[in-house]
Amino acid sequence: MIPEAAITLDEIETDALTELINIGVSKAASSLRVMVGREILLSVPDVAILPRSQAARAIGEQGGMRLIAVRQDFEGEFSGHVMLIFPENNSLELVRAVTDGTLPLEDIVALEQEALAETGNIILNNCLATIANILRRTLRMSLPYIFRGDGAELFELSGAADPDDMVLVIYINFTVSTRDITGHIAMLMDLPALRVLKELLHDLVERTAVS
Repeated sequence: MIPEAAITLDEIETDALTELINIGVSKAASSLRVMVGREILLSVPDVAILPRSQAARAIGEQGGMRLIAVRQDFEGEFSGHVMLIFPENNSLELVRAVTDGTLPLEDIVALEQEALAETGNIILNNCLATIANILRRTLRMSLPYIFRGDGAELFELSGAADPDDMVLVIYINFTVSTRDITGHIAMLMDLPALRVLKELLHDLVERTAVS
């Protein structure tokens, strides 16, 4: 089997993608700020094309050994999945923030799955919809579902996925001000999707230059 040719983004394409992510995540952060009533601090997006195994290690190192993630798959002209990831011990604190901290612990535990899924759905949809609109494309999103485990499990390395597959990983750290909540958003796409995204970024750069 002939391996797929490597794909890279040049500096202009990387800058354009970083700006797209900035806009999308900033809109998502605005929605989260409304939900929790706290300022959301964002890092500069980190964009990298990595082997799947290395991407999993990077996520694990940033999030801790045990992670909880809200994942949504997307498809359209390009496809992949996007995850809202926290250290597992942050999850109840996020639910507490979303519910105004007024519920007893047993109710917070009971609502954890539902609250995390709804929070992820709002944040991830805002992020992806903004990016798709700027690229003038439509993306269809799956319902959110919850994963628990380490980086390898989140990146499906225990299943059929090849750990040497090259993937585009975009992640951005965020912190909820005055709350012990940190996490990040990660977007994962394989090489065929990356080829399409590269073309769309090229079109975006050309439109921007003309205007």
